[in-house]
Amino acid sequence: MNYTVGQVVYSKAGRDAGKKFVIVKIPDELFVFISDGDLRKIEKPKRKKTKHLLITEEIVKPLNDKIVNKIKITNSEVRRALDGTHEE
Repeated sequence: MNYTVGQVVYSKAGRDAGKKFVIVKIPDELFVFISDGDLRKIEKPKRKKTKHLLITEEIVKPLNDKIVNKIKITNSEVRRALDGTHEE
């Protein structure tokens, strides 16, 4: 599976099962760091095994651009993106 920062995923396992997250960092092919801007803040993202994630095709372009260019993103930006109110 190919993952990218800014991609929307759903948790398949753990106490956060069924919740929607955005990938904020990819350290290797087994793990990613995810955030929802609410319970999992951008400052302290959740480290999650990729096999415990349901990948979607949706990539939040504004978040992807900011993460790639090392521009700080806020928790409210992540929450808005997951609510579907992000600007394309």
